[in-house]
Amino acid sequence: MSGHRIPAGIVNARQAKFSLVRHRPAPELRPFVEHHWVLRWNLSGRPPQEQVVLPNLAVNVTFFRDAAGAFGPGKRPFRYTVAGMDHGIGVRFRPGAFRAFLTGPVSMISDGSVPLTDLFPGAGPVTESVRNATTDSEMVRRCEELLLAKDPVLTAAARTAVDAVETIAADPAITRVGELSSRTGLSHRSLQRLFAEHVGAAPKWAIQVYRLNEAAARIATEERPDYAELAFTLGYSDQAHFIRDFRTVTGWAPAEYARLNRVQEQESRRERIPGGRQV
Repeated sequence: MSGHRIPAGIVNARQAKFSLVRHRPAPELRPFVEHHWVLRWNLSGRPPQEQVVLPNLAVNVTFFRDAAGAFGPGKRPFRYTVAGMDHGIGVRFRPGAFRAFLTGPVSMISDGSVPLTDLFPGAGPVTESVRNATTDSEMVRRCEELLLAKDPVLTAAARTAVDAVETIAADPAITRVGELSSRTGLSHRSLQRLFAEHVGAAPKWAIQVYRLNEAAARIATEERPDYAELAFTLGYSDQAHFIRDFRTVTGWAPAEYARLNRVQEQESRRERIPGGRQV
């Protein structure tokens, strides 16, 4: 939604060797889906590249040759190696809205995934046709046909979960579960149950994900990040606590993450040829 933080979390996005295009979902899927995303790459004759995505709350349903399934929210960065020449499509769901497509709580796929054939029984040929489609519009259309065949319904509880996550996304000042409880009118225990069923992550972790993805974005783009100021801005009582949480979410200390992005940016510049085109 406009004005809301949506963690992208792609590490070293500026030197990635793929193209990423996002597509808006059909109106009937917008209560559930944030966007479709299409990746294409051509590394023929070049070394494979590992791409890292920081943890976030979204469930992604993907149609790739070696990654076809529903991937739940995780507490560790997601790593994927691109090699050769290929393409695929993913569907990024709004946090809290994926429960309609599962037979159990979203927590059942936290830090894990389910195969597409489990998610859409008997739809093997259809899911393969999605991946094999050559144009973005054809892939999006076949994805949406598959999703709509489930006749999803956004229940009142799911709507409450979506609103709770969007409350976090809209207000960086929310740094404690108690603050979220006050804003939503839900008790701590009710939030825990709601998030386990519909989000797949505890409310405390959900708040951390938004705070630390925001920190990662700033560290990756600022020339000389001020970690003490950043910790204060994000509501931390001390820098040490911020550094510990940042390492937990991203896998790197803030200074390591900054160096990683600086090094990758320098390598990306060295690959450029006159005219600015990357080889």
